[in-house]
Amino acid sequence: MDNNRYQIMMEARGVVCCKCGQRLSLLTQNSTGVKCPVCNIMNPVPTCERSRSKDCRIEKLYIKAKEKISGRDLSISSEKTESLNKMPSPLEISRSSSGTRTARKRALLIGVTYKRKHKLKGTINDVKSMREFLINNFRFKEENILVLTAEHDTTKKNILQSMEWLVKDCQAGDSLVFYFSGHGFRRLDFEGDERDGFDENICPVDFTREGMIRDNEINSLIVWPLKKDVTLHAIVDACSSGTILDLEYVFNREQKKWEDNSPPSGNARKHTDGGLAISVSACLDHENAADTSAFTKTMNGAMTYLLINILKKYPGLTYGDLLDMMHEELSKFNEGGCLPAKFLRKIFNDLLSQSPQISSSQPFDVYKRHFIL
Repeated sequence: MDNNRYQIMMEARGVVCCKCGQRLSLLTQNSTGVKCPVCNIMNPVPTCERSRSKDCRIEKLYIKAKEKISGRDLSISSEKTESLNKMPSPLEISRSSSGTRTARKRALLIGVTYKRKHKLKGTINDVKSMREFLINNFRFKEENILVLTAEHDTTKKNILQSMEWLVKDCQAGDSLVFYFSGHGFRRLDFEGDERDGFDENICPVDFTREGMIRDNEINSLIVWPLKKDVTLHAIVDACSSGTILDLEYVFNREQKKWEDNSPPSGNARKHTDGGLAISVSACLDHENAADTSAFTKTMNGAMTYLLINILKKYPGLTYGDLLDMMHEELSKFNEGGCLPAKFLRKIFNDLLSQSPQISSSQPFDVYKRHFIL
């Protein structure tokens, strides 16, 4: 998913501080300067940004006026996408009921397609495959799987609300799954709680207007609430997703050991409330993840396709074996074929240069613990 990374960066950055790079908010349409909240430097606002800000406000006023007339939310395109939720959706049931849930298995599956220059072709295929995999291989019930693929479902606001739904009233024995297929991006960390100096982010469909969802937010929403004997698996097929949950331990596959990923700042909380969170990511934080047809005729996230097909073929694998086999399959693709094919893949940058990674809130023996959802 690396073809759009430059455009994503330009769309997301807006006006930034010329000294520290902090993203700045425009206060008024006539604003010619804005003060950075981090380093207190005054920054001039380019004319093009002032014009764009004004145009955005006019567009929002126009949309609000039409919403009042029609009674519908018009801020997101009304493009129709076939619903994969059993109706009514789990989120609708949750909103209409105040009772405590009884489901032992719950899943939130998100596939964002975006528009035009950011568009991805394989995310809905990924979600369909993951949904079928959970139902047929791990006995998840349709009514306990919430699927977000339509544009109006994959907004930042709705994704955050759905994360809250996933962990709400979690109880001992619960198995929760968070799955995301879409764009990911890393940005400078200004809070001092990242060992590599970068925050990892996922991009909702409206990230150019509402912003990305940071690893800190994801951690606080679906990691903090995990009570004792509750297990969360996050499977994230996106660029820069290695530590997207900000979990405290990262498995180093080369050295066969867990590495400390706890925040260097003692004030930051990254742990659970006694439960276990495990994340399987498509790549390391500095790598790109592929949306590809390398393994099948349809477009898919490479990691999603490999994970599902390996576990279908070899049910009951350990985490370590699964990780090794995904790496082996990626290597086979990159090294496979005749010499001209290898050369062309390098010339056209068509290599799957990603390294799936596992992180966890607690260290465990990855070659003894079996992958069970």
